Parts: sequence; C-alpha cells; structure tokens
Amino acid sequence: MGYDEKRTVLDEDAFGSKAGNIVRAFDAFPKAKPEYVQRTSGGGKWTVTMGVVAIFLIWTELARWWRGSESHTFAVEKGVSEELQINMDIVVRMRCEDIHMNVQDAAGDRIMAANRLRRDATSWTQWADNTGVHKLGHDPAGRVITDAGWHLDEGFGEEHVHDIVALGRRKAKWAKTPKLRGPADSCRIFGDLHLNKVQGDFHITARGHDWYTGMGTQHLDHDKFNFSHVINEFSFGAFYPSLVNPLDHTVNTATAHFHKFQYYLSIVPTMYSISRTSKTLYTNQFAVTEQSKEVHHNGVPGIFFKYDIEPILLLVEETRPGVLQFLLKVVNVVSGVLVAGHWGYRMSEWAKEVWGKRRKRSLGLIGNEKEDEDD
Repeated sequence: MGYDEKRTVLDEDAFGSKAGNIVRAFDAFPKAKPEYVQRTSGGGKWTVTMGVVAIFLIWTELARWWRGSESHTFAVEKGVSEELQINMDIVVRMRCEDIHMNVQDAAGDRIMAANRLRRDATSWTQWADNTGVHKLGHDPAGRVITDAGWHLDEGFGEEHVHDIVALGRRKAKWAKTPKLRGPADSCRIFGDLHLNKVQGDFHITARGHDWYTGMGTQHLDHDKFNFSHVINEFSFGAFYPSLVNPLDHTVNTATAHFHKFQYYLSIVPTMYSISRTSKTLYTNQFAVTEQSKEVHHNGVPGIFFKYDIEPILLLVEETRPGVLQFLLKVVNVVSGVLVAGHWGYRMSEWAKEVWGKRRKRSLGLIGNEKEDEDD
C-alpha cells in the first residue's frame, strides 16, 4: 500500500467536525470514531457506582448545609431583668381545699401563689395509673391528650436551632382540664407566676402544716396527706408549651403520708439565634436534681422546688454557609468522585489484563507439554 492510500485511510479530517455543524466546530475536546472505541462491561459498572456514590455524597452535603452549624458561647447577661416568670401545670393527689401553696425568695418577699394560680378539681385515675403511666386518652408515648397542643414531642433535645425557634413562636395555650370522671380526689394547679428574679423556693404543702401558716388555721388530718404528683409543665420565662423541659411529664408517687419531694433547679438564661434570618428566641433552660424521702411527724411534708439563677447567658447560634460556598463543595465532591472512579477503573482494568496474560501463559505452557507427550 502506497503513501497516498495510507493517507486516504487514516485521514485526520475524518476526526474533525462535519461541514455545516457550527456547534461541533467549537468543540474543544476531540472525539474518536465509534469504531475506535472499545466498550467494556467494567466501565459501565464503574459509571453506575460513581453515580450512586456522587448522589449519596451530594445528599449528605445538602443535609449538612441545611442543618447548619451550631456554636455555643457563654457570656455575662447584659440585659438583667428584675422579674422571673414561672409556668407550671401540676396535678397533686389531694383536694384543692386541702393544699397550701407559697413562694419565699431571697429578697424576703412571700407570695401567696394560690391567689395567682388556677386550681381545678380532677381525678387521679384520669392522669396516671399505679405504674406511673399517663392514662387519659394517652398517645403512643404515654402522654395525656387534652386537645390543647401542649403534648408535642419536641423540646430541648436533638432539635436544631431553627426548629426550636419555630416551636417557640407557636401560640401559647394552657391545656383544658379533662372533664371530671370519678371522685374529685386530686387538684390540678396551673398558670404562671411573676416573681423576683432571685433565688427562691416554691412549695406545695398541706393546709395547716406550713411554716407560714397563720394562727387559727385548721390543720388537715394526717391520713389525708398524699403528695403523689404529675408534672405536666414546669418552665421559666415566657411560656412556650411546645418546648419540653426536664421536669415535664414527670410522675412521682408518695410511699407514705409524710413524704417530702425536693427538686433543686439551676436556671441558665438561654438565647437561640439564627444568623441568616435574624430570628431569636429568649428562654431559660435548667438542670434539676431530685431528692425524696419520708419525714418525721415533726417535719413538713410536701413538694418543694428550690431554684437558683446562674449569672450567665448561654447563646446558641446557628449559622449556614452561603449558596455559592455550598455549590463549590458540591463541585469538589463530584470532581473527587470522578477522579477516584477513573483511577479505580484504570487499576481494575490493569489488574484484569495482567491476570489474563498470566493465565494465557500458564495455559500455553501446559498445552506445549501435552503436545510433546503426544509426539
């Protein structure tokens, strides 16, 4: 075959753009003819694998970007207020007229909480059974359902800042007391108190058995003491019924008439902030420890909440990178998957080629030996 014939067969113009095709004329990546392309089953498998891995990593990056990052910082509370709001919803297994409530704070003020809180007669069996599980129209989680919207599952758990802020902006509403069924052997105490923002003690005791009981007050018979209780809500600051606090949905049963329950609470003012929307939620979190025991007849049985306020502010801020930064991360992820997949494909093809050559060589040697034996 002459030179002209070879040039006719291997004409490089055949690899260029076709006449009249403007788009292909500006193609910066030269294409090979289909007859010069060798298709392999391994290449298709690697392509599918790279696609799956890329989609998974992109989805993970999208979830991480949507969740954002949270930063927790402590600072001295600048806007110190003089008032503290306490929200409570407690069911005590005693009649309302047999219960005495009082607040004593470090400033020396004594507040008759009974005048500021609502009290409704109810039945204990409508709230909890002997195993401490809520019974009244309970949901799968065992919480009482009264169609008021406060029995939600959200709270200060694993929720993100934007979820907590959204929950806190819901309209506050106290649950309705269920319609009385059975004897009125319990009392539901609920509402909010506005107190001095100092250390204090809120306690529920029996009529005539309080440290501050006035002269002439008739004492309640000891056999009627029963400080078993259900705490549906106990929080500080603005009332956000959708946020669950450490004491919410707590059931404690007294083992004797003279039984004392003590809760020690350490309150930390908390501000949730979303930087991209400038939305904030100011509330309070608290840590609690509990101690309960039987007391002597000379002691004072009841339910005591001793609270103290920390002089710090916890700022929980949620930040989210910009859209351009997110797209750059996605490009980096896809590029990394393509490069890794390309090298993986090349290495696998090289390994198969080496293995094929060795196998052919071994088969060829065995075939020669058989031919020599036949000769």
